[in-house]
Amino acid sequence: MSANAARIPGPVMNAAGCGGTGRELAAYGDLSALGAFVTRTITLTPRTGGSMPRVVETPSGLLHAVGLQNPGLDRFLATELPWLVRQGARVVVSIAGESVVEHAELARRVGQSPGVAAVEVDLAEPDPPAWGLLETREPIASALVATRVISSCRRELPRDVPLLAKLRPDPVRVVDQAYGLLEAGVDGLVVGHALPALMPDGRSGALSGPALFPVARRCVAELAAAVPDLPVIGCGGVGSTADAHAMLDAGAVAVQIGTALLHDPTAVHRIAAGVGGDRRHDTGGAR
Repeated sequence: MSANAARIPGPVMNAAGCGGTGRELAAYGDLSALGAFVTRTITLTPRTGGSMPRVVETPSGLLHAVGLQNPGLDRFLATELPWLVRQGARVVVSIAGESVVEHAELARRVGQSPGVAAVEVDLAEPDPPAWGLLETREPIASALVATRVISSCRRELPRDVPLLAKLRPDPVRVVDQAYGLLEAGVDGLVVGHALPALMPDGRSGALSGPALFPVARRCVAELAAAVPDLPVIGCGGVGSTADAHAMLDAGAVAVQIGTALLHDPTAVHRIAAGVGGDRRHDTGGAR
């Protein structure tokens, strides 16, 4: 197990992109009471995001095409990160790039910034080419790119900053991906992300929410059995304290709350309070 495993925040945090800048979520609870606050995914340059409508409700969850709207790294480091640190939040910065070099630069500059508890590399965007991002999904060639991304980020990060990789919930391939990323220097995995989908008007989009929960939980269980020394954070359709317990019982060291926050902005604090009162999962953030 990596020496950084004990530094991975937990047991309950928001998912990337589902807590706004932090100011929005802070209106509903103390950010320092969470295992961590995960930022929206930050890219090197600003992104205006996708066209409207960006979010459409369906019976199984949410269809969305946000397009990683964010202010870019410079503005994030100058404004959003310092504010989060002043709130006492343990900040996990989510990053995504258009190349291996961009990922390395993002990791280097974020890792040098005070108050960063961990870096989460988004390797699971449902349709990377549509958003101009580096393709890191299967087949094999893309999986090799993902290991290069993680290896380059690990080299640029301070040794005491945990490096997380966010993967799509794919029970067939997730264990093989984990082996490669572990060798590249990853300290933990976040599983999973939204699945590729189409918006009603035919645009590329993604599906997240309750429909993903059984699939993401299966991925967590597969990883816990195959790579027991690699901490896994369960993400995908967690909407209640019972869901969080189920994900933790499957082998996760922590959970992230995403889509549920868009319906109930108190969800992450409510679930954190529920899980925090259950001593079964008082693991200190590590297996």
